[in-house]
Amino acid sequence: MNFIFIAANVLLASIFVYLLFKKNLLSFFHNGRWWLTWVAIGTITLMDELTSIFYAPYEAYRFIGIKAIIYIAVTSILIRFVSTRMVEIANILEVNGIKGGGVYSFSYLVLGPNISFIAIASILNVYILTAVISTVSAIENGTSFLGLDPSIKYFLFFGPVWFITYLNINGIKENAKFTFGILIFAAFILLNLILGGISNFDSHSLHTLSESFRDFRLDLTGGSIFHSYSNLIIGMGACILAYSGIESVLQTASLTKSWQEIRKAYVFLALTVGIVTPLLGLFALSSNFDLSTHATDLIPAFASLTMGEFYGITVSILAALTLMLAVNTAMVASGELIEKVAERYNYSWLIKENKSQSLYRIHIINGILYSIIIIVTSGSQAVLAEMYAIGLVASFCINIFSVLIYRYNKGSKELTYKTSRIGTLIIFIILVSIFFYIVSHRLYGTLLWFALTLFFVIVGWRISKKRSPEIPSRMKTNTPMDIIFAMIERGSPEVHLYFKRWREKYNPADYPENHFIVSFYSPVVEMPGNIIPNHFLVALPARTSPMRMIEGILKTIDYEIPPEVKVVLHFGWPSSSWADRFSTGVLVYSIMKLPQKFPRFEYHLENVRGK
Repeated sequence: MNFIFIAANVLLASIFVYLLFKKNLLSFFHNGRWWLTWVAIGTITLMDELTSIFYAPYEAYRFIGIKAIIYIAVTSILIRFVSTRMVEIANILEVNGIKGGGVYSFSYLVLGPNISFIAIASILNVYILTAVISTVSAIENGTSFLGLDPSIKYFLFFGPVWFITYLNINGIKENAKFTFGILIFAAFILLNLILGGISNFDSHSLHTLSESFRDFRLDLTGGSIFHSYSNLIIGMGACILAYSGIESVLQTASLTKSWQEIRKAYVFLALTVGIVTPLLGLFALSSNFDLSTHATDLIPAFASLTMGEFYGITVSILAALTLMLAVNTAMVASGELIEKVAERYNYSWLIKENKSQSLYRIHIINGILYSIIIIVTSGSQAVLAEMYAIGLVASFCINIFSVLIYRYNKGSKELTYKTSRIGTLIIFIILVSIFFYIVSHRLYGTLLWFALTLFFVIVGWRISKKRSPEIPSRMKTNTPMDIIFAMIERGSPEVHLYFKRWREKYNPADYPENHFIVSFYSPVVEMPGNIIPNHFLVALPARTSPMRMIEGILKTIDYEIPPEVKVVLHFGWPSSSWADRFSTGVLVYSIMKLPQKFPRFEYHLENVRGK
């Protein structure tokens, strides 16, 4: 076994030596600013996700017992599927010219400004509680061998918050370097801890694992399919905290050059924390000691049992460092989120940067807010854990629901990275089920999430009415009367009207003066420019379908254009598969009803090359 320890450590050291000599490993300068690589983004998020091992396994055990060992692994698989949808969202945002913002930007794009404020509330809930529970757990784990008085610990809770605030004020480039240094330390400690867990996996551990698997199997086979599904949801709902932080990669996308960096970062997380967390959960929960006496220091206690007291102290130090860096991840991601909101609604004073390109005002506000939450909750890890999961799962649900709506409305023609539509629907159903389970069992979390949601929706609605960037975009839109006036001005006995998506390519030379093109666009994104004089761009109001707009335009033409003018309508041939874009079938079905409503027009459903 000693040979395996030595070989594994030598291999890990060789990997880090290779990486450290690699140019632009963490950041690079391009076009006047610093960009982070997937290694840096993955490292920052890894530090956040790794912190979960220091409190989530026991929280899962507290709610569902020893079968938490299996459910932590099952939940890891679910989270890996969720991460593929996060990559798809990054690709969608880039296709639409949106840089960063995560769940907020995506929900704003797909669902509109009002729902986006629910996303803001959910994600800020996650960041606030990530920072606070990580601070509390950092002190609890880091001082577990010191026997400090609770009143002293309470004052120590504020230290990590303001240290990370200072670190972020100094700039993201130095932030990434510091975090990567901690990653090297953590990698060696956790590698040896896992190897120690393997070498000490005895008959008691094997019996505990068998008991866990038996309970898991009974959950799935001990009743009806609905009962089994309910048990599965309860199990994953109890373990979802073990993978908090996964959304931070997407949230910090504005710090990278392209969505490809996001994809690589998620693969990196799947191959690291996606494996390490279930393994450490297995070894710690199956260890031969009283779990109930180590609610706040389970992993250090396991390390002491397996590798000796000195190693347990080392793991305590690691826990304190990684948990502090979870505060860092929360601050970086929430700063990026608030920056996007401030940019959209023109609060430039809030996003003023210092010499290190740091959003120092936002970071100071975050530090104050985290400190207030510590005071309000008295630094109770149990209370914070109960409050935590609701915002995390709510943000997942909003993300996945937005993916479904986007793929339904626009398909995947413009996307490079595509996932299964049926798989996305299944993930959404599972996440919504987990959400309702947590809502019914986590009163503190539900109240906080609801209060934040209500506050941001009310404030956001008032702000968007006066400062929304959609207002000037809507003012520049064409109207049905613009189309009518253009048709009358041509004075042609026959006019042709084409309905096209505004990003659709075509040859303007194929459209004479009596041919007109209408494209609908969402004012959430920047208004596209007219390609030819007869191309009209009409903004879609919130909660209005393109079909309703088409019918409105046709009613106006039917009323305003003289009956002797022949009107020919052209609709493109649907080329997307029904599975990828079910809305295509709905649209065609609606188009088939138009001749009954407007019999004077001539209709063409066509696929003509060049048009």
